[in-house]
Amino acid sequence: MIKTPLEIEGISDSLYAGFWRRLGALLLDFLLILPFTGIIVYVNSLGLHNYSYTVIPSFLFGLWYNIYLVQRYGATPGKLIAGIKIVTTSGEDVNWKHAILRHLVLSLITLFSIYVTLRSIGIGDAGYYDSLSWVQKTQYLAGLSPILFSVYTWSSNIWVYGELIVLLTNKRKRAVHDFMASTVIIKTKYQEPIRNNLVTID
Repeated sequence: MIKTPLEIEGISDSLYAGFWRRLGALLLDFLLILPFTGIIVYVNSLGLHNYSYTVIPSFLFGLWYNIYLVQRYGATPGKLIAGIKIVTTSGEDVNWKHAILRHLVLSLITLFSIYVTLRSIGIGDAGYYDSLSWVQKTQYLAGLSPILFSVYTWSSNIWVYGELIVLLTNKRKRAVHDFMASTVIIKTKYQEPIRNNLVTID
């Protein structure tokens, strides 16, 4: 089995993007999509049933950003700006399969949250919803499906913390979704040295 090297002679720096570099890339992505998110939040705040019109565009935007851009450029815009890139464990560029597997669990969690939200909308009172503040509106929707919302919250937390623990406890700094997709996140400037120093593991 061919894998990316843990280190390369003459390079003292880590070849892989660790927690802080990845967090920085995540924050950059957040800032880049903030205008789109702001529009969606504003439209949703105008009326209870507006969620029904924004949920599909929001989900599709997430797929485009986290799957299409990853398979096309090897990273989200935030990662590219942060100087990191996603490659396979054998040093090759990622394809559709890798990109989809990386985002699969988060997509499923998102779909479940969409179901919970639409269910709450279906049983909610539009007039009462319109009288609430932005924070109260979110709390109101959650309160209409408390068990399902708790399942969503717990599953999200387990996924996020599981990702973090795995990321911090392996030498190539891979998160759970990296293991699922057979990918690593490298510092872009070391891409060629990494490809020239692949190692064979029995």
